[in-house]
Amino acid sequence: MDVAHADTKPAELLLEHVRVIRECCSRLPALDLACGSGRNGTYLAREGLKAVLADISQENLVRARQSAGEALPRVLTCRVDMEKDGLGVFKPGSFGAVLVFRYLHRPLMPFIRELLCPGGVLLYETFTVDQPRFGKPRNPDFLLKPGELVSWFEDWDIIHRFEGILEHRKQAVANIVCRRPG
Repeated sequence: MDVAHADTKPAELLLEHVRVIRECCSRLPALDLACGSGRNGTYLAREGLKAVLADISQENLVRARQSAGEALPRVLTCRVDMEKDGLGVFKPGSFGAVLVFRYLHRPLMPFIRELLCPGGVLLYETFTVDQPRFGKPRNPDFLLKPGELVSWFEDWDIIHRFEGILEHRKQAVANIVCRRPG
């Protein structure tokens, strides 16, 4: 698979659990946090759901809007520096789903938990401390420790979790799909 195509294809975890997201986002939008090119949020918009795409890069947000195509009316973009400003721009409980892929800023975890409405679903996937064996990132600030991701959400209904090596991509990741109680 070429790199350009890989950047536009939605994450496998999202494709595997889109049904759960569809159930949670009938009245509230999904938030694609640190969305990059917006591939996951725009996929949901093309599937008929409303999506908010948040990223620090205005260039990424412009690209995401362009790639939304006919789904653009269901896409809202928001430029936010999450590491500097946090997530205060978003009202607690205002999302049916939150998607976070390839991004880790530990101080945001309490806010991410609060963004979801009761019964809302979180999909989170990022790299673990084993990732440097396969490439970037290498900075421990951006790598999950063993069991760390699931520990933040152990009081939620865990639908799916994985921590290990994705052999087909040679990446060390942890991911979780969980539902906020209530």
